[in-house]
Amino acid sequence: MATLHLLYGSVGSGKTTVAKKLERELPAVRFTHDEWTSRLYGCDPPAAGFQEAAARVWELIWEHAERVLRVGADVVLDGGFWSRTSRDDARRRAAALGVPCRLYCVACPEPLARRRVQDRTAAMPPGTLYISDATFDALNRRVEPLGPDEECIKVTSGADAD
Repeated sequence: MATLHLLYGSVGSGKTTVAKKLERELPAVRFTHDEWTSRLYGCDPPAAGFQEAAARVWELIWEHAERVLRVGADVVLDGGFWSRTSRDDARRRAAALGVPCRLYCVACPEPLARRRVQDRTAAMPPGTLYISDATFDALNRRVEPLGPDEECIKVTSGADAD
């Protein structure tokens, strides 16, 4: 049976690395929000319209992810799921499709996550969004902790996972 896999974690925690591993091992179709955003809007979209652009990207991703789940393949959504509302919405969508939903909590020490983001931003590989230190801090303030009722698979992403 197809399963929806959600990656939760702060900026630089290693979500995309875990998502790519799941994509290979399950196998599954992976959708990484940053890759779609950079492809559609560039690596440094203007802050003024970013929320609207991000919402449009999610609409596209969900449209395709639901099609993939309907044909019986697993889907990995790599997008942070920083708000309880976004996680609840994903679980609701999975239930409406009759598929299970697994939440992965990717944890990483903040100094390592910051270094990863700085290194990635310096190199700017394809699919990367430019993230300054100030943006890193601002984005991480938006991460809502998981509730005690939110079951998850814990994944520790340390220096050996780079």
